[in-house]
Amino acid sequence: MKILRLKKGKEESLDRYHPWVFSGALTDLLPENLEEGDIVGVETSTGRFIGVGHFQIGSIAVRILDFSNREIDEKFFAERLNKAFRMRKTLGLQRPDNNAYRLIHGEGDFLPGLVVDVYGSTAVIQAHSPGMHYCRETIARELTCLEGAGITNVYYKSETTLPYKARLDPQNDYLIGAFSGNEALENGLKFNIDWLKGQKTGFFVDQRDNRSLLEHYSKGRKVLNMFCYTGGFSVYAMRGDAELVHSVDSSEKAITLTDANIRLNFPDDGRHKSFAEDAFKYLDRIEPGTYDLVILDPPAFAKHRSALRNALRGYQKLNFKAMEKLAPGSILFTFSCSQAVSREQFRLAVFSAAAQCGRKIRILHQLTQPADHPVNIYHPEGEYLKGLVLYVE
Repeated sequence: MKILRLKKGKEESLDRYHPWVFSGALTDLLPENLEEGDIVGVETSTGRFIGVGHFQIGSIAVRILDFSNREIDEKFFAERLNKAFRMRKTLGLQRPDNNAYRLIHGEGDFLPGLVVDVYGSTAVIQAHSPGMHYCRETIARELTCLEGAGITNVYYKSETTLPYKARLDPQNDYLIGAFSGNEALENGLKFNIDWLKGQKTGFFVDQRDNRSLLEHYSKGRKVLNMFCYTGGFSVYAMRGDAELVHSVDSSEKAITLTDANIRLNFPDDGRHKSFAEDAFKYLDRIEPGTYDLVILDPPAFAKHRSALRNALRGYQKLNFKAMEKLAPGSILFTFSCSQAVSREQFRLAVFSAAAQCGRKIRILHQLTQPADHPVNIYHPEGEYLKGLVLYVE
């Protein structure tokens, strides 16, 4: 195993089990023939062994897989995958009315650089590091060996998630099995999952619990689902007996997916309409009071800290436009999935929108990601989804 050595005093965060080694913490004396994706050991300046992980070029130089000197082999992945699946079974996520969930959530499941979502009998892998890319075949085999998981197909989808400078040329394709249907169940509702061409792994399973909460508030309300993507919130609102549900997304493809999911669950139901239109333009043109329940779930406004200031302005502008158009007594579900935006910063942006709007607004719920997207207590950066449910007078 190749060994990387830390500069003096740079082991403090690692001694607190934070799984990232930043490039600036390493000495310049790197081993010969060191390649991206290599399994490396990390030592302090005095030679004390810290842990083993995947090396890559960039600000995060090593993602620690284990804080001991152990071999990263099939047994390692089998252990981690089984522990993760055991937790999902404890959460009750695999049951007759639900077979869509996240099985591996990177650092939250002690497998940094790896995401695995399960849709029925298909697992979709996304690698976010060269090291996990090179381990993909092993991971796929071990996924199909999980007792009780029922995984027979493994699709690899990492063309857009791996660092392009690594020149890995990943190909999205089945590692095991083949296409055998793409319908999945979430809390008794059916969804067509497009893992071949859709965003991320094909569906945003991280909003499952929040969609259930929305269903609770939907009865008799006029619902607007902005940035609807596959229409998850819209389908739940329909089951919640909303008076009407309108879905908006700038992508024609997203609208097609939404309409298909609505038909799958509520065929020939005239309560739903969809609009392929820019969110800000749509909010500008509607009359005040048209809706009394609005969902704002935009894509990440800030993927990096350099974009933070513009992102916060964007959240403030979007929430202000929604607030000024809501009928009295309305409910607003508003979210940020930007990891660079803290919970406090997002709340401040929404507060600024409320103050600008001048309406009386109360917080009913403060939302986050579900339990199958766990946050490693030593890696708080894993808490990325922030949400508020507001009552607007």
